Amino acid sequence: MYIREFADGVRVEGQFLVADSKKGVSAAGKAYLTLTLQDSSGQIEAKKWDYEEGDDERYAKGIIVNIDGMANAYKNTLQIKVFSISPVVLENIDWSRFVASAPVALPVLKEKLNGYVSSISDPDVRSLVEAMLDLFGEKYLTHPAAVRNHHDYVSGLLYHSITMADMAAKVCRVYPSLNRDIMIGGVIVHDMGKTIELSGANATAFTLEGKLLGHIAIGQAELRAVAKKLGMFEFDSLPPAEQTIEHPLFRKKEIAITFEHIILSHHSKPEFGSAVTPLTREALVIAMIDDLDAKMMILDKAFRDVPKGGSSAKLFNMDDRYFYLPTYSNEGAVAGTSVEEEQEDLK
Repeated sequence: MYIREFADGVRVEGQFLVADSKKGVSAAGKAYLTLTLQDSSGQIEAKKWDYEEGDDERYAKGIIVNIDGMANAYKNTLQIKVFSISPVVLENIDWSRFVASAPVALPVLKEKLNGYVSSISDPDVRSLVEAMLDLFGEKYLTHPAAVRNHHDYVSGLLYHSITMADMAAKVCRVYPSLNRDIMIGGVIVHDMGKTIELSGANATAFTLEGKLLGHIAIGQAELRAVAKKLGMFEFDSLPPAEQTIEHPLFRKKEIAITFEHIILSHHSKPEFGSAVTPLTREALVIAMIDDLDAKMMILDKAFRDVPKGGSSAKLFNMDDRYFYLPTYSNEGAVAGTSVEEEQEDLK
């Protein structure tokens, strides 16, 4: 039985991922343990009232536990009263049971990624994007895009980037003034810093770099290092008299700086985390697409258990608004275009 199937009074037996663990003290001065248990269907809070010394370390965030308990409704929220608990050895674990995955299978996402990279015609842009993909490798394919807000599941980062690429490709057809190579390359690399900012899909948490630097600063620094290795800043070594925009090396540096700018500005405003505001067409549109995709995913999560004709809870990351779910809504549809549609667009 999965967490989403639990109901008041149901006996709970099974294995769960500990997404969070905190020691507390009751009004009577007795210690207890609060666990956030998780499987691929969701999370639920559990209480172990008979706390034993070291339980907070024994059942720490990120481990798998066997649980025997009872689901009870408390203040209209379901939680588990733990009867017994024991850790599970982390060997040959099928993590797909405990961590939600992107709604599109990884092989399909990889095929779409390869298709978009192959469609980049500018050799400097393509080399830069391929070098970034080589640098981050498997992490880019499997990392979540957030701890909890949007795309917070296995391959969430890749799914977010590919959905943005789908939108970017369409927008470029409507507005031909946009450089398609910059747009496609930009959405692929814009969030790569999250592979360092976040610990991974298993009990996702911010790393030290994530807490003190953030994915925007991390991504810009990593791209600058890659671009230098590719010789895209050789323009700076030219004699001052030769450093003109007509020199062939200027364009290489311009592309590298343009990609740094996209990374630094994709949250639009300083109050949202951007180091600078978007100052090119491509940076502006990528920031808009990024915001749109994130908000759509936030709403998808908010509507998950809302009946048609009902409303979500207030969403703090959407200006504390609640949203109405109309009867005509197409819930459950997967975002983005298919591989076949993408290939037709590329033709």
